[in-house]
Amino acid sequence: MGSHDTAGDRPTRSTRRTFLSASAAATAATVAVPLLAEPAAAHDGPPAGPGRPVRPQSPDRDLRDLLRQVDQRRIEAIVRRLAAFGTRHTLSSQDDPDRGIGAARDWIYDRMSEYAAASGGRMTVELQSYVQQPASRIPVPTTITNVVATLRGETSPNRTYVITGHYDSRASDVMDAVSDAPGADDDASGVAVVMELARLMATRRTAATIVFAAVAGEEQGLYGSAYLAGQLKAAGADVQGMFSNDIVGSSTADDGTRDPHTVRLFAEGVPTAETPAEAATRQSVGGENDSPSRQLARFVVDTAENSATGMRVRVIYRRDRYLRGSDHISFLREGWPAGRFTEPNEDFAHQHQDVRSVDGRQFGDLPEFCDFAYVTRVARVNGAALWSLARAPGTPKGAVIVTSNLTNDTTLRWQRGDEPDLAGYEVLWRETTAAEWQRVIPVGDVTEVTIDLSKDNVFFGVRAVGRDAHRSPVAFPRPGS
Repeated sequence: MGSHDTAGDRPTRSTRRTFLSASAAATAATVAVPLLAEPAAAHDGPPAGPGRPVRPQSPDRDLRDLLRQVDQRRIEAIVRRLAAFGTRHTLSSQDDPDRGIGAARDWIYDRMSEYAAASGGRMTVELQSYVQQPASRIPVPTTITNVVATLRGETSPNRTYVITGHYDSRASDVMDAVSDAPGADDDASGVAVVMELARLMATRRTAATIVFAAVAGEEQGLYGSAYLAGQLKAAGADVQGMFSNDIVGSSTADDGTRDPHTVRLFAEGVPTAETPAEAATRQSVGGENDSPSRQLARFVVDTAENSATGMRVRVIYRRDRYLRGSDHISFLREGWPAGRFTEPNEDFAHQHQDVRSVDGRQFGDLPEFCDFAYVTRVARVNGAALWSLARAPGTPKGAVIVTSNLTNDTTLRWQRGDEPDLAGYEVLWRETTAAEWQRVIPVGDVTEVTIDLSKDNVFFGVRAVGRDAHRSPVAFPRPGS
């Protein structure tokens, strides 16, 4: 996914000159840009029309350097240490120094604090706690604590990206807080991804803020991530993307099938946070496949599916798997784009099983079932996406496609971002049957553009471009006037 087939061998259309008119809101200036239609593409190739084919964003030198430094040995050490706490059940001991969720919490906090010490004050670490009153899977008042490391952005600090793994674990019985529940794959693997990226990014400068969080209470009902999302909402953070890493420890299924170079990314469609009227309007004009979460997923493919990560990102157009749900859902409920990374195949024979030996084979979510080279590659996928997001301008806001007049062209408007390194914008478009953006038109530092292409026939989007050529996720325009 994310690659584009070459054009086919259809006869070439007669060439005609088209024009793109762009007007900046501040000056109402109009710029005519000549665009030549290209030969028609095959049925499954890029279409003919204005602009050039969309190409993936290649990792720059800084990103390649960051990804080379993702350390498999450190990732393995984190997973093994977390599993060694015996159980990290949310209802387990919070004051035993050697066993239980409290011991794991303190160990994660100490490591994150060490990373922050090397940041020159840019990264801070906190224990974010609250008391959860009795609720589903919480029989008594229970303290839920997230370990949160925040790397403050230098030029757009309110724009925020979040990455989580949940450090709580469970046995077969979700209410069993006593039995061993090492939770190596689910989800020490995700916590290891978060911690390793926090370590590497602590010494680097970003434009936007990144929150690295090990959250608790996931197995009992997403309690920790819901609290984290609520705190960010109350603080007025502009969360433009969130990734949950949940079960990213192995590529081997229970039948032995392996796919060591693929990670799944679940991305929901029309946001559930929309009102019924908003959802009906979106569906009436298209965009069922253009939610902010799916634009975020396309961005991940665009920036992280390359030789520097060694991975294929398989985007799944669903909120999550059947009967399952992860911490990204807490952010979707706040109306923010979010997705879940998880391994391509799962070994249900050992997930959440009590630790025991059968014919010499160990069952239980143990480190021995993890492929640490695979976890390392998943960390690189996350790192490539986060770094690219935090270095690029933000996703354009207020994008509108003008639908108040019957015309055979298309006018788009959006708000100009306030990033100091903003260079301009690009309009993207694709056939309505295509899953990925197919062509891109540079339009400059403007906030309105008219394109000689019918809005009735294709889908449009807008993205921002920085001076260093980093590009934002695409904003899908809503109909307006």
